[in-house]
Amino acid sequence: MNIFRITGDVSHLLAMIMLLWKMWKSKTCAGISGKSQLLFALVFSTRYLDLFSTFISVYNTGMKIVFLLCSYFTIYTIYGKLRKTYNSENDTFRMEFLLVPVIGLSFLENYEFTPLEILWTFSIYLESVAILPQLFMISKTGEAETITTHYLFFLGLYRALYLANWIWRYHTEGFYDQIAIVSGVVQTIFYCDFFYLYVTKVLKGKKLSLPMPV
Repeated sequence: MNIFRITGDVSHLLAMIMLLWKMWKSKTCAGISGKSQLLFALVFSTRYLDLFSTFISVYNTGMKIVFLLCSYFTIYTIYGKLRKTYNSENDTFRMEFLLVPVIGLSFLENYEFTPLEILWTFSIYLESVAILPQLFMISKTGEAETITTHYLFFLGLYRALYLANWIWRYHTEGFYDQIAIVSGVVQTIFYCDFFYLYVTKVLKGKKLSLPMPV
């Protein structure tokens, strides 16, 4: 554990709570990609299967359970309680374009060819691209609500902090996880343009807008 890992976890948790708070306060899930949330739920479900076999610490177990609960509660809110406000006509990113190559890569590039290890690798690869349906949705609609942009900012900050965590661990422990680091870099790259727009527009009170997809 180090400051980067802890603040990264807090940023991740804050992003999820912020999204839930936004939906429950406004009674709408407009502008939120249900497909991205489904992908994130799949990420947590395949990554945290070791809850049933391995105990690392109370903190580790507690955070896993909280992330799973928040993720599935978000899905319930979008597709259940607030389904009438869900903009399915704008959430059109085809998930198979992400799932098929990620599944294939998980079988080709992993540390050990066992079910749990392949599923863990799958979750790492999938997390790096799971936000794409949300970014595509923002591009399609032309703009995003402020609370949604805050959610994306803290989600991107979590990933950037985790990169710092890997760098810290390499220098202090000699530990190096190539799959997690490369996937984290890819995920952070997707947020780069968003970070710039967040700082130059959202923090100045302007609405964030992204160019329409080609």
